[in-house]
Amino acid sequence: MEIERLAKIFKALSNEQRLRLFQTIYSWQKDCNADDNSCNCCIPTEKTFTRACEIMDLSKSTISHHFKELQNANLISCYRRGQKMICEINQEIIEEIRNFLD
Repeated sequence: MEIERLAKIFKALSNEQRLRLFQTIYSWQKDCNADDNSCNCCIPTEKTFTRACEIMDLSKSTISHHFKELQNANLISCYRRGQKMICEINQEIIEEIRNFLD
């Protein structure tokens, strides 16, 4: 992985709220079992923008800004499903960071 790309990723995570948001989304995805239909708070490996606003107790505009920064660093991808904003972690980036740290 290129150092410039890693710097962009770590810069995106250097903001405390953004790091907390990323950690929250990551834990949601990790905790959801794709084979378990009892997960009623999400579609497996996905979470909604609205739910993040509720959990983080931040305004939609602030969460939107943080989502954009995480997207720009390629840490998450977001898309619309109806009126909901769905977000998922980019597992390839997580694996690349792990490889870099090893």
